[in-house]
Amino acid sequence: MPGSITPMVHVPDVRAAADWYRDLGFVLTGFNNVDGVWSWARLTMGDGAVMFGTGGLPSLAHRREVDLYVGVDEGLDALFEDLKDRVDVFQPPHDTEYGMREFIIRDLNRFWITFGQPIAG
Repeated sequence: MPGSITPMVHVPDVRAAADWYRDLGFVLTGFNNVDGVWSWARLTMGDGAVMFGTGGLPSLAHRREVDLYVGVDEGLDALFEDLKDRVDVFQPPHDTEYGMREFIIRDLNRFWITFGQPIAG
């Protein structure tokens, strides 16, 4: 039985996406570079990973086809304070009815990234 799932997000510029995610703290673990153009990249954060491939289009849609969800054990509000002036904030930190404290940002291609931490108690 497979042990993990890693989303593949298609973007207009793989290297730009990888650089943007690295600025957030993701770690680049692999990429393909053909004649100076990146066609694929894999980045990790904690136990999670995301891959980027060519062929995606930019979008002005309210929401994209894929959202990324990053679980945080602690320090969600401090993380938001660190990121808020460097990213496009869609929703600031808020508590949800399903027991999470979350904030949502948009990446350079307007995909949502939600950071979520369980509410204590």
